[in-house]
Amino acid sequence: MSQTYAVVAVTVVVLTTVLIGGFGLRISRTTSDFYVASRSVGPGLNAAAISGEYLSAASFLGIAGLVLVHGPDMLWYPVGYTAGYLVLLLFVAAPLRRSGAYTLPDFAEGRLESRVVRRLVSAFVIGAGWLYLVPQLQGAGLTLAILTGAPDWLGPAIVAAVVVLAVAAGGMRSITFVQAFQYWLKLTALLVPALFLVLAWQDDGRPSVPAVGPALSIANSLGRADHPLYATYGLIVATFLGTMGLPHVVVRFYTSPDGRSARRTTIVVLALIGVFYLLPPVYGALGRLYASELSLTGDADAAVLLLPDRLIGGVGGDLLGALVAGGAFAAFLSTASGLTMAVAGVLTQESRGVRHFRLATLLAMAIPLAGALLTTGVPVADAVGMAFAVSASSFCPLLVLGIWWRRLTPPGAVAGLLLGGGSALIAVSVTMSGAVPPGWAHTLLAWPAVWSVPVGFLAMILVSLATPARIPPGTHAAMTRFHLPEALR
Repeated sequence: MSQTYAVVAVTVVVLTTVLIGGFGLRISRTTSDFYVASRSVGPGLNAAAISGEYLSAASFLGIAGLVLVHGPDMLWYPVGYTAGYLVLLLFVAAPLRRSGAYTLPDFAEGRLESRVVRRLVSAFVIGAGWLYLVPQLQGAGLTLAILTGAPDWLGPAIVAAVVVLAVAAGGMRSITFVQAFQYWLKLTALLVPALFLVLAWQDDGRPSVPAVGPALSIANSLGRADHPLYATYGLIVATFLGTMGLPHVVVRFYTSPDGRSARRTTIVVLALIGVFYLLPPVYGALGRLYASELSLTGDADAAVLLLPDRLIGGVGGDLLGALVAGGAFAAFLSTASGLTMAVAGVLTQESRGVRHFRLATLLAMAIPLAGALLTTGVPVADAVGMAFAVSASSFCPLLVLGIWWRRLTPPGAVAGLLLGGGSALIAVSVTMSGAVPPGWAHTLLAWPAVWSVPVGFLAMILVSLATPARIPPGTHAAMTRFHLPEALR
């Protein structure tokens, strides 16, 4: 592929992001603008923005790479990523918006009236956000390295700089427009090349996609090859239940005008991401035909970037590859923006103010940038799956029980967060360090949601039942606020 086209495409995406962020700066006037866009984002715009930040490196590059390596079993990833919004719609979206909170820690303190719970939730939000940011930055490094030969550190550095600039400039108001634009760019960047790739496949005689790829004989870094059924269940539990607690997703629902708008937003999100997820499996299947050697070199995530040149070639392949490169960079920028926004909001929860928020933005990005430069070897989608596992084990029990169960107590919430979320966080950290050899122990740590989510729920329930005197006095008022429409209150 011509490096010139790729560089131009990435540059255009970066400059457009900065320009749209500058537009957001012009209309961001208050602290509420920075944190929740003054709670005035309609369902259409909000849904595009949520989809833009949710469709990350794992969606754009990782799913195709996993399908290339492991075949159709990996279609559970897009199914889980989409179905998670159905769970969020049924149990969380409207009550969470009605809570009136700015962040998950705000919700936790408002519901349980405990500063200890707030601080613990804050720690988990920051940890999950940083864990999710690392693969976005690594994906940017992979994209630039594959397409332009740039050093591995350059892609993460560019994404970090642009995100800090966009988020610090206009806050939530700014990145709402950025992420909505980037959703449509990402959809176009996968859809248009996919149409040409399918036509090229038909011209090639429509060869059958092999059911078994060369990499299936290689032990998977996360133990999937050793215990595939368990790994599948771990993925299903993590993605179905983890979406509702992802900090960059949850914070966007606080921008809706009311609970009804939050529900409508979720329905539109289901449609938008459902359409998008039809495309990565196409790249994965064609990758098994025309780029199977990537699975042997560990570069399967690059299949989406390389297929236009492999199947079409010439100037047409270069232009389509450049479009894919631009879309990939949009994926990194939009998701990283949302995560940085969420983490910075939590870091400044004790001192609401634009100046403190902008300083926190630097810290919110600095730690994951260091992590992206120091860690390698974990496929992008698997790394994101680990963040889902931590979210499912900590925030899912807190949100579901906090919204629907009156008897939840602060000691119960602390126990569930520490035992469920804490064990999942330790498990994925050990997995990423590579300290445990392949086997059942490694697989249980790599896919902890199967056991850590029940541990989180049970700990919250049992400890709450054992401490009935600690039920917060404002529980009835909080539950009424969650479940009654704003007009009735």
